[in-house]
Amino acid sequence: MNLKRKILVLVSCVFSFLLLEHRLRPPAEELRLSDWFHPGTADQYLELFMRSANKHFMTGYRVVFYIMVDALSRLPDLEPDPLRTFKVLPIKGDRWGDFHLTRMSSLAEHILGHIEDEVDFLFSMTVNRVFQNDFGVETLGTSVAQLHAWWYFKNKDIPYERRPKSAACIPFGQGDFYYDGSVIGGRPLEVLTLIEGYLQGVTHDHKNGLNSTYERHLNKYFFTHKPTKLLSPEYSWNAALRPPAQVWSVKATRLSRRYF
Repeated sequence: MNLKRKILVLVSCVFSFLLLEHRLRPPAEELRLSDWFHPGTADQYLELFMRSANKHFMTGYRVVFYIMVDALSRLPDLEPDPLRTFKVLPIKGDRWGDFHLTRMSSLAEHILGHIEDEVDFLFSMTVNRVFQNDFGVETLGTSVAQLHAWWYFKNKDIPYERRPKSAACIPFGQGDFYYDGSVIGGRPLEVLTLIEGYLQGVTHDHKNGLNSTYERHLNKYFFTHKPTKLLSPEYSWNAALRPPAQVWSVKATRLSRRYF
């Protein structure tokens, strides 16, 4: 695998991946990093996200930024760089529907429709983050999970789904890590398998009158399908928390609305 020829794709979207049309045909491998954010926060988060990603995300590699939003006035002014391409793609979606369900269902369709043939690695991240240090190819893997910044340092009261009838249930006394739902990644078909597991779990719960969270379904999936790559909390640190001594270098920080 020649990483020097890898094309990295950074995507931002609001609701879903309805227009993930991408016409590059790279001679080697390509990574798609997809980012979603809640409606109304695009203008708040996007400039910080893009400026920091432009500086720290996969430096030295070719990156295509697909900015997918329902409404965006303009892109931040960034210094021209032959390794960086930016394109805005408008999307439409159900603003009042289940955000995670819409997002994951659409992503699954696009993995099957074209992503699996276009890229070798697929990342999804929330856009409410600022990259602070190099976020490089050490993060690539077949199945990538992000350790939760808060719960990584706790050993009790982990917020797993405990109701036995839920598909997301992890019984009391079981469980390992608690995973952060804001970052998932891996080979496209591995991500597809994760999505299918999530959608099946949601369908099961709805039929039984239950409603668990996306993150709890994600944790159940990684409990039964161990990821091949774990990202330490420094790759998605919560800006509201003071880094402990164990966290030497924060790679990316997640921001909350109170920072704007």
